[in-house]
Amino acid sequence: QVQLMESGGGLVQAGGSLRLSCGVSGSIFRINNMDWYRQAPGQQRELVAVIFSGGITNYADSVKGRFTISRDGAKNTVYLQMNSLKPEDTAVYYCHIRGSRSIVSGSSDYWGQGTQVTVSS
Repeated sequence: QVQLMESGGGLVQAGGSLRLSCGVSGSIFRINNMDWYRQAPGQQRELVAVIFSGGITNYADSVKGRFTISRDGAKNTVYLQMNSLKPEDTAVYYCHIRGSRSIVSGSSDYWGQGTQVTVSS
């Protein structure tokens, strides 16, 4: 059983910062990529940032220059440092990984439960 546990969400004023963490537990053989998505009320879930196993990162245009994704391979943990937060960043943030549980199994998607980020104006 692979589980993802997010932490670090909360309420912050516009211009402030938060750091989200997501730890992966359970039997996972290989992680291809680790991502952060977000979903605001009435909106579709959108990709915020992704980091691939080689360290390459990509960001949504709306967060470029403000958010930084990083990972600790030894701890199977991914982070999202969010600076200069705006009210439009308010959403539930979800951690996602794509990986395989063994050398012979295919890749699967795994999701965390989500953590609320609220930015007040």
